Amino acid sequence: MASSRNKKIAEEIKKIVGGILISGLKDPRVSKFSSVTRVEVTGDLRYATIYISVFDPGHDVEETLEGLKSAKGFIRKTIGAQLKLYYTPEPIFKADHSIEYGMHINDIIGKLNREAAASAPDDAEENVEESDEPEKEEE
Repeated sequence: MASSRNKKIAEEIKKIVGGILISGLKDPRVSKFSSVTRVEVTGDLRYATIYISVFDPGHDVEETLEGLKSAKGFIRKTIGAQLKLYYTPEPIFKADHSIEYGMHINDIIGKLNREAAASAPDDAEENVEESDEPEKEEE
């Protein structure tokens, strides 16, 4: 189980790397629509596994990971400068496909809902709601 210190460090690394993705990298392989979804730090703080998600359909996740791996030294140096730890964790980048999987599940549910709506009889006319306002009396 991760200690609260490791969780705090992981959150700080997530913020730092997120900031680097937004403004610090000039590598064209790294998509501008990349995001850090989560960070896991080992108990001895030697390694930080950073999960990356890419929202840009024009960029391949693997291409973005290659760009990040080539900038690993810069990223580690930036993390070390901002965290001021005795030992800066070595970043390990991995693709996170959970958002894509969630979108796939959402598409399946939407398709099932459309099929259910198409096969259901039209009850729209029978379900007309009555007004809750009392009728006004004429004087």
